[in-house]
Amino acid sequence: MENALLVGLSRQVALARELDVIANNMANVGTNGFKARSASFSEFIMPKASADAFQPRDRNLSYVIDKGTPIDLTQGVIERTGNPLDVALRGDSFLVVQTPQGERYTRAGSLAVNGQGQLVTQSGQPVLGDGGAITFGPGESDARIAADGTVSTDQGQRGKLRLVRFDNPRALTSEGNNLFASNGPALPAGPQGRVEPGAAEASNVKAVIEMTRLMEVQRSYQSMANLMTKSDELRTKAITRLADQQA
Repeated sequence: MENALLVGLSRQVALARELDVIANNMANVGTNGFKARSASFSEFIMPKASADAFQPRDRNLSYVIDKGTPIDLTQGVIERTGNPLDVALRGDSFLVVQTPQGERYTRAGSLAVNGQGQLVTQSGQPVLGDGGAITFGPGESDARIAADGTVSTDQGQRGKLRLVRFDNPRALTSEGNNLFASNGPALPAGPQGRVEPGAAEASNVKAVIEMTRLMEVQRSYQSMANLMTKSDELRTKAITRLADQQA
């Protein structure tokens, strides 16, 4: 009886985790450069001490283990914005931004200029170029970004976007504000590191698929909750009847 409850609980915990992942995906359907995640699980066979001489033989207990939330790095739809500071990244490259915690990486290419003349993301993090933060003087105008990442104004070049890639981009961890952190080194994107000016990459979340997953997971969670309730009721009845027999 206890085993059934524990196995059911492990499944409910996994389903709750999957609901959180789906909810986060749905909340970022309209976030530029957002990459969807999925929930990954595996089976854990509980080790046990057993004697095969007993009839019936012991059965293996199978639990659900949360293996993580792998990232989906498929390219989102490229949408034209007409903003000369917007860039859509193609391929597997990332922009580098500066945060209080150090360098972080993003695919969100909707950029702007803040009050200090720095090129920043929509969340306010300074975007780094090959020589550090990219800044503009108070008298400069006509800021634009070329296909190779070069940032220019009416007074000439002001830097070049630093584009990086990773040997294992699926190991990136999300830190909020559409930012990623990496335990491994960031490598130069090289010739493949190009951008599409005047455009932005849309989220790669497929809303219809996520809604379908949401309904499936909710039904599975409710079904498991009902099963655990019935198991608990059966256990209570068994204890009550056992007590009556002993009396």
